[in-house]
Amino acid sequence: MLCPPNGGKGWLMHSGQLIFSQLMEFLPRHEFAKCVARYQGNRRARRFRCWDQFLVMAFAQLTFRESLRDIEMCLRSMPQKLYHAGIRATIARSTLADANESRDWRIWADFAQVLIAEAQRLHADEPFGVRLKANAYVFDATTIDLCLSLFPWAQFRRNKSAVKMNTLLDLRGNIPCFLQITAGCVHEVNALDKLPLEAGAYYMMDRGYIDFRRLYRFTQEQAFFILRGKDNFDFHVNESRRVDKSTGLRADQTIRLQGPKSRRLYPECLRRITYTDLENDVHFVFLTNNFRLAASTVARLYHCRWEVELFFKWIKQYLRIKAFFGTSQNAVQTQLWIAITVYLLVAIARKHLDTSLSMGEILQVLSLSLFEKTPILQVLSAAKMTVREVDSCNSLPLLEI
Repeated sequence: MLCPPNGGKGWLMHSGQLIFSQLMEFLPRHEFAKCVARYQGNRRARRFRCWDQFLVMAFAQLTFRESLRDIEMCLRSMPQKLYHAGIRATIARSTLADANESRDWRIWADFAQVLIAEAQRLHADEPFGVRLKANAYVFDATTIDLCLSLFPWAQFRRNKSAVKMNTLLDLRGNIPCFLQITAGCVHEVNALDKLPLEAGAYYMMDRGYIDFRRLYRFTQEQAFFILRGKDNFDFHVNESRRVDKSTGLRADQTIRLQGPKSRRLYPECLRRITYTDLENDVHFVFLTNNFRLAASTVARLYHCRWEVELFFKWIKQYLRIKAFFGTSQNAVQTQLWIAITVYLLVAIARKHLDTSLSMGEILQVLSLSLFEKTPILQVLSAAKMTVREVDSCNSLPLLEI
């Protein structure tokens, strides 16, 4: 468990410590050592060990570095500060490239799981817009385009490559709690086979995940799915319930699949809810295996699916996951998992420091102040005051009008 001294106030005492080091103290080093030992990450490593590799790659994420040469030049320009930042090895781009190519990416994936558990614990009581006792998740995938000549192992189309990041997002805190990174040609519905299911939890998905054999696993494991249905499947209405059409609801039905294959794959009844977004005049059809929630709650839960789109947009904007420092599958997996680890680290630090700054604002502040010897909470508080002043100045013309 990661607990800063004095409930967070103790971080004010770090007046002689680099902000980068203060941030890394939120990481459980003993758990990191277990992950490294599990895959023999430090085998034959004399100087540039796994912890050095992680610190350098985390620095690249936090400061928006674009290449190995960029990383090397920036770190070599401040040799007197590297020791205090925890980086003991000499930084060379060839050494970092070799480490990313050869060290098992599962080290970083396993360490991310440790941080996921901590982040979920810290955000367990976080509201997400729908009053619900059970946990709620959104499952979706995003595609990251690659150059075919450099990444031939990830061919996606005839003239390009890509990797696909399948992500399960916990709506309490927007924590990515399950990730699977595949080649772009692998359809995202296949990720449902590896998706861990929690009894009583709700899973929101888009229509691309309609596979009745895979969806029946949710029912068997007593988990609930809510996904957007297609209009071209055959079904029979067993029961229709009244709805308040002023709320946008159009129908709430109990149905049974009629197609011979689909009925064999999903032999039980489903609930079909039709809804119209009155503001945008958009029609939705929802399918779920939950018959207890109010139909309006089902519609609101599916609306939360937009959070995963915002998450994908955020990580592509603030983290280095579109330009890669290596071309092998191991190097790509390493960079993506360390990027997710940095996201989780900032989420954990934000909760411990109890700051109202957004994740993006924190990353922007850290990118310019990592090697300052100032208490991290003091820097974030100063940034918070600046944001308030800017917002106040921006509102003056409206007041004058």
